[in-house]
Amino acid sequence: MTVLAVAFGLVTPTVSAASDTTGLSLVELRPGWRMADGTHMAALHIVLEPGWKTYWRAPGDVGIPPQFDWNDSKNIHTISAKWPTPMVFFEQGMRSVGYKSEVVIPLQMTAQNTDQNMYLSGEMQIGICKDICIPANLRFTATLPPNVTRPDPMIAAALTNRPYTASEAGVRGVTCSIEPGADGALVLHARIDMPSAGGTEYVVVEAGNPHVWVAEPDSRRDDGMLHASTRLVHVEGGSFALNRSDLRFTVIGTARAVDILGCTS
Repeated sequence: MTVLAVAFGLVTPTVSAASDTTGLSLVELRPGWRMADGTHMAALHIVLEPGWKTYWRAPGDVGIPPQFDWNDSKNIHTISAKWPTPMVFFEQGMRSVGYKSEVVIPLQMTAQNTDQNMYLSGEMQIGICKDICIPANLRFTATLPPNVTRPDPMIAAALTNRPYTASEAGVRGVTCSIEPGADGALVLHARIDMPSAGGTEYVVVEAGNPHVWVAEPDSRRDDGMLHASTRLVHVEGGSFALNRSDLRFTVIGTARAVDILGCTS
């Protein structure tokens, strides 16, 4: 079993994390710090054994999507994972998106009462792969006091290693056409007007609805415009509505990744 317990600070944050899965050499919950606006920044630090990899929030057709359960936490109003820039992998001709060796996933939290301790208790289910893919269940707890305000350099570095925003990357606009497909599916064609992200660019599309599955998009450059086409299917089958403002496009190139929210008709 991989287990870590750490303690530091004026009022000690008590932290533990554990997993008993092959392929993981370290599972660490870094307690982080309380920021000036009252939010708290912590992180999960996952170190994989040599040759293993794990997946990003939208892992692709062959990946295992990570899932969080925070239900046993106390004095925590919201939790948001800030995923660092992932890599693109190919396995037997299939594409997946994730991380090799290690990843630090910052967790930004807001408290119900900002002057009191936060009690973080949760589980994370992830997929890890080498020759085969297996699920891993990570368990972690932490008591996060409000007076620990010194930033953690490892978490700060992970926050810096994020995709560019659309404005930072010089995205000039995104338009989408949506057409009905077979068996209630929708076919999406997106035109992204942006400078190249470097090399071969891969586009990941997220629907903003956990019940909608998005196929691996086909993408290409044409006259300076990045085109992406994909198929969306509701897990319950049948027709469904799609809100363009809920769509999320991540463009991953050799120079940078770009996070784009929404599109117009």
